[in-house]
Formats: sequence, C-alpha cells, structure tokens
Amino acid sequence: MMDFLRLIRYQNLLMLAFMQLLFRYGFLEFQAIPLALNHWEFALLVLSTVCIAAGGYIINNVFDIGTDHINKPAQVIVNSRISEATAYNYYVAFNVIGVGIGFYLSNVIGSPNFAILFVAIAATLYLYASTFKKYLLVGNIIVAVLLSLSVLIVGIFVLYPNITGDNRATMGTIFQVLIDYAIFAFMINFIREIVKDLEDVNGDYNQGMQTLPIVLGVSRTVNIVFVLSLIPIGLLLYYIYTYLFNLVYATVFGLILIVAPMIYFTIKIHGASTKKTFAHLSAVLKWIMLFGILSILVISLNILHNA
Repeated sequence: MMDFLRLIRYQNLLMLAFMQLLFRYGFLEFQAIPLALNHWEFALLVLSTVCIAAGGYIINNVFDIGTDHINKPAQVIVNSRISEATAYNYYVAFNVIGVGIGFYLSNVIGSPNFAILFVAIAATLYLYASTFKKYLLVGNIIVAVLLSLSVLIVGIFVLYPNITGDNRATMGTIFQVLIDYAIFAFMINFIREIVKDLEDVNGDYNQGMQTLPIVLGVSRTVNIVFVLSLIPIGLLLYYIYTYLFNLVYATVFGLILIVAPMIYFTIKIHGASTKKTFAHLSAVLKWIMLFGILSILVISLNILHNA
C-alpha cells in the first residue's frame, strides 16, 4: 500500500484536495452568494482533480525511471516495487475516473463544453511527462499553470454558473480573489520547479533534458531564482498593505508565515550550490505555499471577527 501511495505522491494530492476544500469552505461559504455545486458535487470535483493529478504523477514516474535512478535511487518505485504495466493500469483508471466525473459535473452545471477542460489537463500532464519537461522552461511553466488552474477550477464550477446581471459585480470581486491566489500559486510553484531542476541537474543532464541549470549553468540559474524570488515578496507586501492592513490577524499571519519565509528563501538561495540546500529550499517553498493557501481562511475569519 505504501508503494502505491508513494507512486501517486499522496502528500501532494492531500495538499491539492486541502487547497480546494479550503477555498470552498474557508472562503466561498463565508460569502453571501449562491454556489453552483452542493457539498456532494463539490466533493466529486475535488475527487476528479485529485484523480487526474494522481494519473499525472504516475505517468511522470514511468517516464522518469532513468532520471530517478540517478537523482533519487531510493525513491524509484516503477519497475522496482510496482511493475510498469501495473503503473499504466493505475494511470488509465485514475484518468477515466477523473475525466468521467468531469463530464458529469459539466452537465450538472449546464455547461457540457467545460468537460474539455478535464481532458485537456489529463492530456497536458501526459505530454509534460513524455515530452515538454525536456524543454527549457516549458515543463516548469506547465506545472505552475496546472496548479494555479486547480484554484481557478473551483471558481469556474462553483461561481460561474450562478453569475447573473444582478450579482455580476460581487461575483467578479470574489473571482478576482481566486485569480490573485492562482497567480501566487503560479509564482511560487514556478520558482520551486526551477529549484527542483537545480536539485536534479545531474540526472536530468544524463537523460538529455534541457532544463535551465543545464542550459545556463547552476550559478546563473541560482541568480535568476534569486531575482525571481524578489517578485512575490514585493507583490505580497503590496497586497498586504493595500488590502489587508486593517485586518490585524491576517497581516501578522502573512508577514510572519509567508513573507518572512520568502525572505529567508531569497537569502539562502543567493550563492546556494549543493543538492542538500536546494532540497531544503524546495521544502521551504512548499511550506510557503501551504501557509499562503491557509491565509484565505485567516482573512475570512478576520473579516468575520471585525464585523
């Protein structure tokens, strides 16, 4: 069982599910607006997202067998603990379930064309694992976009179907919050993907991949990551000052658990050169992502407290 859970990267899937649940029950439920999906249907949306993501992790593990033998030999599962044929069967099963649920939910909200979104995500994950991840920055951008899309899909299925002429402005404001968080998720995950490339540079090089550290070198890539990390710091400080400064708890939470770790990351990445350091900084970004997601609940409760 543990091998199967590692194959689908259950920890990442739990975080993905937690993120979507938090945006529904830690944010949207606090708003005086009609929501398109009931609790059961929303649970299906989360399940669909998780299944398609699990399929993506499986197929990525299949195509990464050679790379992982160099970068993470102890973590190799396919053809070591689970056969490649079995992994493919899991991959197909998860995608059938995920896309199937997507077709059902698209019809529930009266927009059957939205089903193409689930098909496109599943297909993109396959193309990423088989082809796109080998090319300069393409794979990094795809992973970051897909994670941000998992935030937006909540709004697409829960808010969009209930937009009317009377509530368009309110719904637009709420959807903008989801867009802001999707942008945050994109930035942090894009940086993290490059850091992971720094961590895995040796195995990626032997597999003929064209990641940023391979094309430009480790030191230049580290400098690029350093500069990129300044962008979310600046945007976070601007966002907190502009929108949250009158919310004391949310402001303190954001400064201590999101901005401060981001500054720590920026300091540590400057001059970083070892695999161990890159692994540590990748974990730091993961925690920043988690606290960034949690901030939506803190903001909602702080607004409720002030009211």
